[in-house]
This record gives sequence, structure tokens and C-alpha cells, in this order.
Amino acid sequence: MNTGPAPNPTTPDPTPSGAAARLRIVLVGTQHPGNIGSAARALKTMGLERLVLVAPEKAPNAESYALAAGADDVLAAAVVVPTLAEAVADCTLVLGCTARSRRIALDEHDPRDAAGRAVAAAAGGAEVALVFGRERTGLENDELQLCHAAIHIPANPGYSSLNLAAAVQVLTYELRMAVLAMAGAATAPGGDRDPPASHAELEGFFAQLGDALDAIDFHKGRAPESAMRKLRRIFLRADLDVREVRILRGVLADVERMAMLAGQRDRG
Repeated sequence: MNTGPAPNPTTPDPTPSGAAARLRIVLVGTQHPGNIGSAARALKTMGLERLVLVAPEKAPNAESYALAAGADDVLAAAVVVPTLAEAVADCTLVLGCTARSRRIALDEHDPRDAAGRAVAAAAGGAEVALVFGRERTGLENDELQLCHAAIHIPANPGYSSLNLAAAVQVLTYELRMAVLAMAGAATAPGGDRDPPASHAELEGFFAQLGDALDAIDFHKGRAPESAMRKLRRIFLRADLDVREVRILRGVLADVERMAMLAGQRDRG
């Protein structure tokens, strides 16, 4: 059921195209062509255009176009590839939408945090993919291994069944809100901040953070993974820009230098 007025093709979309143009939605092994059409509608409604289909069981058909409800251009432009690896080969950030699982150790985000991270990376020039699995079984382990982090929609645990297209709508809505928030920040007083740190810049910072913590024996013999996961979440929530990452890395460099000097004094 259409819950709003008919689309007006002459109404301009205020969403800036830069970040949105580098966001893609990837559907893996889709079993029902209607869900492909509904997903295309979700993308177009939220100002996105790039849909990638990985080995769908059935190609888009008349039912797909019927449920696309006018998003025919998104559906017609959908790229079909045989594997997820091919679908995300040029991506810097890959986020997999999945139920909670202990099988694969991935950092986990809720939709809002994931969208913020995705849009920040895209605004920095990165290609970003949000990946959705099969209707019945979701993403397989080898597919999750290709993702940098997981997205979990916190549905009612007593009834957590969520249609694929509905899940796509949840995530595309959050993506749009993140893009609009970024546009608002850019035009607000003081909105001329440095560009958001890229995925690669953040990963370089996290690697240096891990080395610095090891240098000062922060973990005291405990496994570092749990503390690093928590620290990653803290810094990812901060939405660091390029200059902030540079400052933090300078601090860490001094920490490592002082730790090395302290070690030399102890040996002397």
C-alpha cells in the first residue's frame, strides 16, 4: 500500500549525491523476485540508486517491476554478478546485515551507527557496500568473512522475523538520515570541518593504538581483543575527521616513544 503522495519526478532531491553515489546495496542469493523489486523501491525512496544482485535464484521479472512501484530505473540498472567477492571487490568498507552469531567474530553495529560509518566512509571517497543475505538462511560463513563489520537490526526477540525488503528499507532510511545530517553539518556555522576519516585511516589508527597499548603493557597479559573491540566502538561513535585522527596518531607516537625510552632506562 502506498503511504504517501504519488512521486513527482520534477521535485528535486536535496540529498547530496557525492556520498550516496558511493553506497551500494547488495542482495545475495535472493529467492523471491518480488523482494528484488521491493528493495529497488526502498532504494529509490531514500535517494539511492545502486543495487547489486549476487547469484539470484530467479532474475527480476514482471513481479519485480510491479513491486518496484516506479523504481524501474533502479531495477533495470541492477548489476548481477556470480559471487559476493566480485560484488564488493572495489569496496573499502563492507557491512553485512545479519542476525547475531558467535560463528564469525565481527564488530557489530545497530543500523544508525552502521549508516553513520558507511556515509562517513563514502563521503571520504570510499566505495561502501551493505550486504543482505538470503530470505531463509541469511549470509553464509564464507560470505560474512568478506565483511568488515556486521549490522544487527534490534527486532522484537519474541518475533524477529523481518522481510528482506523491510530490512533493506530500515537500512536505507538510516543511510538517508546520515547523508542529510552530514549535509546539514556542512552548511551549519562551523560546518567547514575537515573531511571524515576514511576506513583506511581509521584502521591505521586502530593498528597504531593496538601497538601503543602493547608498548605500555596496558593489557597486563590479558587477551587484547575485548578491550580493542570496546575502544573501536568508542572511537567509531566519535565520527573522527582526518585532522582528529592525525592528532590522535601523534599522541600515540609519543606514547610509543616514551615507552621505548622507559624500556631503555630499565635495561640501563
